[in-house]
Amino acid sequence: MKIICIGRNYRDHIKEFDGGEPNADPVFFMKPDTALLRNNDIFWIPPFSEEVHYETELVVKICRTGKCIAEKFAHRYYDEVTLGIDFTARDLQRRAITAGLPWEPAKAFDRSAAIAPRWLRLSESGLSVQRLRFSMSLNDELRQTGDTGDMIFSVDRIVSYVSQFVTLRMGDLIYTGTPAGVGAVAPGDNIKAWLEGEKLLDFDIK
Repeated sequence: MKIICIGRNYRDHIKEFDGGEPNADPVFFMKPDTALLRNNDIFWIPPFSEEVHYETELVVKICRTGKCIAEKFAHRYYDEVTLGIDFTARDLQRRAITAGLPWEPAKAFDRSAAIAPRWLRLSESGLSVQRLRFSMSLNDELRQTGDTGDMIFSVDRIVSYVSQFVTLRMGDLIYTGTPAGVGAVAPGDNIKAWLEGEKLLDFDIK
């Protein structure tokens, strides 16, 4: 099982992150399966970072193996979605960017990919993957709101593009990018997140 994360997929987040122009193609990086934080378990801030940020994202689960998938057929390769938090050691990421180094220490550390325990099946709900709304609160204060219709790259485009480089297999997870409003977490905080009005994430920071 792979965790594939898409960066720079919402214009408002690009503005708050570096103010640059959107990329011509999706940007992706990967996390190991040890990064998963399941069942609304506690997130423990790692000792090597002084600035860990939350990034709330729609997560898509791949349901069949595919390679070099045409965009028009990409919808056949997923049917379930949920919410996740891509935790980022922002101080480590800044140093890596400045030095031109990979981001793995900042992004791929253990339990850095929270995943909700429940999934929404698109075929049963009748919802479109590009018409989903989600939100996130920190200590009951609204911090992020997102609409998948605002994505720069659609889910089908992402699935097609990533599959040109990496074979997608059943159970792989794609974190599809975060909207604006990212920020730091501290011990004692609580994160909640909703997809189409249903609360899927509710866990504490220690």
